[in-house]
Amino acid sequence: MTSAPELTFLHVPVSDPRVEPLLRELGHEYSRRYGKDAHAEIARYPDEEFTEPHGGLLLLLLEHGEAVAGGAFRRYDTTTAELKRIWSHSAHRRRGLARRVVAELEHEAALRGYRRIYLTTGPRQPEARGLYLATGYTPLFDTEADPETIGPLPFEKHLGEATHP
Repeated sequence: MTSAPELTFLHVPVSDPRVEPLLRELGHEYSRRYGKDAHAEIARYPDEEFTEPHGGLLLLLLEHGEAVAGGAFRRYDTTTAELKRIWSHSAHRRRGLARRVVAELEHEAALRGYRRIYLTTGPRQPEARGLYLATGYTPLFDTEADPETIGPLPFEKHLGEATHP
């Protein structure tokens, strides 16, 4: 019999050194898919938008103390949180970690009074598109259209009562 790995969520500031792999890998991934320096996209929102005093949150999913996945939300409006920076470490993909991160972010957003989640993903990120469709997000675009003709693909999800994933 094998035991399940120890997975723990941790709320952290962007400045926490354990966030560095998330930001580094997201930057490489965006640059590879879109052919440009992605650091401007990652730096588009000030770090404080992902802190609790500003209505946001950044969390990491740790396995035996190592960051294997993470994500964040920021205040989009008074009732809506916007998911950003959803990430699974390249060595830990295909384990359902991003799905766990999204569920935890939804739970935390609901606890803070948000009633809706909004997000966009790039047209060259079919894995993310599939994740959001599989986890109950409503596409706010024509799913039959060529994603390259749309630009960022917007999704939304209305939250019910706060329940833990």
